[in-house]
Amino acid sequence: MMQKVLITGANGFLGHYLTALLVHNYKVIATGKGACRINLLHENFCYESLDFTQRDAVEYLFQKVKPDIVVHAGAISQPDTCELNKEFAYQSNVESTKHLLAQSNFLKSFFVYVSTDFVFDGQTGMYIEEDVPNPVNYYGMTKLLSENAVQAYEYDWSIVRTVLVYGAPKSGRDNILTIVAKSLKEGKMSRIVNDQVRTPTYVEDLAGAINTIIAKKATGIYHISGNDILTPYQMTIAVAKYLGLKESLIEPVTANTFQQPALRPPKTGFRLAKAERELGYKPISFEEGLQKTFREIKPMMERI
Repeated sequence: MMQKVLITGANGFLGHYLTALLVHNYKVIATGKGACRINLLHENFCYESLDFTQRDAVEYLFQKVKPDIVVHAGAISQPDTCELNKEFAYQSNVESTKHLLAQSNFLKSFFVYVSTDFVFDGQTGMYIEEDVPNPVNYYGMTKLLSENAVQAYEYDWSIVRTVLVYGAPKSGRDNILTIVAKSLKEGKMSRIVNDQVRTPTYVEDLAGAINTIIAKKATGIYHISGNDILTPYQMTIAVAKYLGLKESLIEPVTANTFQQPALRPPKTGFRLAKAERELGYKPISFEEGLQKTFREIKPMMERI
């Protein structure tokens, strides 16, 4: 009998890719707040509206669909929003995780939690799974509190931390590459930080790693990202070069240029040895990810 996977945040960037990938081997119950924004016709796919901050709504849905596997990819992931609305962020990111874990516990579901490099302070970078988290903003704190709740879960669990995910947007929400590409096309200036270091993650690599974790029932914490160590400025200059647009429209700045409510960790990025060893994880290069991103959205870019 085919196993059932419930995905939260299915209307979001990663959620779209995960849903489209997992329907080939699982019954997928995609969930999101409000109406379905996933353009997918497949016999293994269904959509359920879910506000996961509401305990009763979570309980009702779990009793209805009885998932074998839960992938909690939904969150408020904008650091400044979390910093300015801490109660909202706590309810959305931490309480929701606890509601989902409580219902998963009754079913003994395998619980996969999508987390972030922002659980680290960014003082050293190139983190391994055993490094001690120390978030510098409230978003990172909500993700760490959620990780702690997941680690206390009685049954099988996995935590997937990732870094600066990019790719062709399926949900309408742009990421750093597509935002800058649009600005370049329109001849607008962009100011991009050049004093923060990341290992950007191609979205299909991340979805594929989660698929492998589910298939292998791999438990514990996994760091999933790309191998290339880049600043956001370097990433966007690569966009300009690839699209043949003016690099001079991108101005390198420091994080202090922006008056942002939430601090950002200066240097994150991951070492991937554990994921490579246990999952057979092999991320594509940033150059290849960039090409795949813009091949997919070329028709959209041509309309701008």
